[in-house]
Amino acid sequence: MPHLPLPSAVALMALVCLAAPNAAVAKPAGNTSSEAGKTSSDKEAPGEALTAEAINAATFSAPETPEGGGKKDGKKESKKARAKGKDKRPQPLLVKVQVLLDRAHFSPGAIDGRDGENMRNALSAFAVAQGLPASQTLNQELFDKLAASSADPVVATYTITDTDASGPFAEKIPAKMEEQADLEAMNYTNPREMLAERFHMSRDLLSALNPDAAFDKSGTGIVVAAVPPLETGKPAKDEAKSKSKSSGKSEDKARDASDGKSADKPAADKGTDTSKKDDAPKSDDTSKKDDAPKKDDAPKKDDTPKRDIVRVEVDKVTRHVRGFGEDGTLRAYYPASIGSAEKPAPSGEAKVKGVAFAPVYTYNPKYAFKGVKTNKTFSIRPGPNNPVGIVWIDLSIPSYGIHGTPEPEKVGKTESHGCIRLTNWDARDLATRIERGAKVVFKDE
Repeated sequence: MPHLPLPSAVALMALVCLAAPNAAVAKPAGNTSSEAGKTSSDKEAPGEALTAEAINAATFSAPETPEGGGKKDGKKESKKARAKGKDKRPQPLLVKVQVLLDRAHFSPGAIDGRDGENMRNALSAFAVAQGLPASQTLNQELFDKLAASSADPVVATYTITDTDASGPFAEKIPAKMEEQADLEAMNYTNPREMLAERFHMSRDLLSALNPDAAFDKSGTGIVVAAVPPLETGKPAKDEAKSKSKSSGKSEDKARDASDGKSADKPAADKGTDTSKKDDAPKSDDTSKKDDAPKKDDAPKKDDTPKRDIVRVEVDKVTRHVRGFGEDGTLRAYYPASIGSAEKPAPSGEAKVKGVAFAPVYTYNPKYAFKGVKTNKTFSIRPGPNNPVGIVWIDLSIPSYGIHGTPEPEKVGKTESHGCIRLTNWDARDLATRIERGAKVVFKDE
């Protein structure tokens, strides 16, 4: 059965890259008012004020040693430290640290202002890259290095636009893949989800920073992480290429005119699934202007390909991806969900074959994924909630790739079906910096 070619997307065959079955849940549109964004942690007893001023002014101070150093005092301090570690409320200092790590390309995953494994691992990787001893605990020297990496404010104001408020949004994302195939696009379900992902944040942090904001109202000013905002569309060069191929036809006409003989369809003679991929970026990589901030002091997106990563290490034990320059310098670090016990990630080495932006996900029934009942091929259209997110980095090992995800807050905390899953913004960052032919090494220990 031929796939559904789209001029604005590159078809992918569904192989072993879905999130684990327990991560496949329906995503309702929900209420976009300020109340919908509040969680129980937002309503707990007040702690340190979570304001833009407090975050931008946050500094590190080493914990004080209990006076006397007695055993009793030591126990009290230990209990306090444990209690603080369990505090799930966002902390101004940790928001600042995570934004600075993100800017330096040592990703903490979704910025949430909370202590967690993704942030600790990113801290340690950043420390080593700076020539400091590996440390998963923030200390003065490490904080000073982070603070010196960028002098700009770590949170900024952004004014919600008409496009932000109006979408289009999906009413909900069905849990079943067969039902996802019925959607015209795998869009965000509401402005809150979209804004949080655009600025690399958890939805809870976005709501905590803006407790009274109406995210669905144009003109609303909000506080966001001052990071390069995520763009979800295809690079300009690929958009132009698609328009040229369609010869001025609309997407619907192009689909209707397809005879299924394009290079995108499965290669039946090989017994495996193949798909067409764009080459790794070779020119400026920009997307629709609506995806970038338009007012106030929110950062502007610089999505220009740097092509400074020539080797990638995928650590299956610690669940992260590292990108290295030609001189061996560690240039990027990303938390990742890598394989599962049922379908582990590969071992050995591979090479990057190409990059597909705004990919179409095509399911092949011969893989018989758990929970998928149909025995027919179907395709899921592009969008940030596509099973492989907004970008696919194709590897030379058949059926494997590095890609985005519709659930960024679960990256590094859940399994995947074999592939390497990053947040959408980290996948986009890597895709715009990697060369075709770059080496990818899988580490098993």
